[in-house]
Amino acid sequence: MNAARPTTPPSRGQRVASRLAGDGLSLGFGRTTVVQDVSVELLPGRVTALVGPNGSGKSTLLRSLARLHPVSDGHVVLGGAAELPERAVAALSAREFAQQVTLFAQSRTAPQGLSVREVVSFGRHPYRRRFAGASREDQDAVERALDATGVRSMADRAAGELSGGELQRVWLAACLAQETGVVLLDEPTNHLDLRYQVETLDLIRDLADVHGVAVGVVLHDLDHAARVADDLLLMAAGRVLAVGSALDVLTAENIGLAYQLSVEVSVDPRTRRLRIDPVGRHAPRLHDAASVPPSTDRSREDTP
Repeated sequence: MNAARPTTPPSRGQRVASRLAGDGLSLGFGRTTVVQDVSVELLPGRVTALVGPNGSGKSTLLRSLARLHPVSDGHVVLGGAAELPERAVAALSAREFAQQVTLFAQSRTAPQGLSVREVVSFGRHPYRRRFAGASREDQDAVERALDATGVRSMADRAAGELSGGELQRVWLAACLAQETGVVLLDEPTNHLDLRYQVETLDLIRDLADVHGVAVGVVLHDLDHAARVADDLLLMAAGRVLAVGSALDVLTAENIGLAYQLSVEVSVDPRTRRLRIDPVGRHAPRLHDAASVPPSTDRSREDTP
């Protein structure tokens, strides 16, 4: 895949960098409004993280961008590049939209009677003609997705026999096989162990940095959001509380207002990463300094 934008119209399955934006969105369930006058913009080559407490509306907002939740007010547009003029997403056919935007949802059923490779191949359905088999391009996209998500070793296993974490990665591979210019992910690190959480975050950065994809991701873990995102949108009670970089958004004041919790925020002097420490009622369990082996006590190393 080439990160540069093509100068000719995209061929079948060719990823095109694009922009997805919602302007003045209000969303609800019945007569209850859960998101009020929120705007968000996903840009090619950038990761935008939607964060906030449970019930803040972040997943509903992401689903509205994916056309899975009706918009009460405002509008969502896709495009803006020369190869993809801006259009209202409501005007696109399901196939047209699926060739440009893919969504990794929180929960998906375990498919029975299918291999992992067959499940990953679902991502190519928007490009297939009726009754046509998989093309070489489809097969290559599936192979790339298997490699990118680290599930090639289980490609011939029955998907219904996998653990929750393994199945999560398989569905992520199916989304990547779709090879769209916009990728939406709803809590992609849920149910994954530490190694695969880190690999998933690295994969998200690769989508933006290497392939020029516009990525929108809902994350519960603020440390993950600070690690992976270029832009953050902090929501509370259906409204945007703050938007910008991690340093600008994830302040002790903003987090305290959103989560109704006292936190301490600092920048680690060794790693230069943001550290967010919630303040609970109980003090942390501390080891006796004398019992900590010197090789594991790195709290003072490399400190300016």
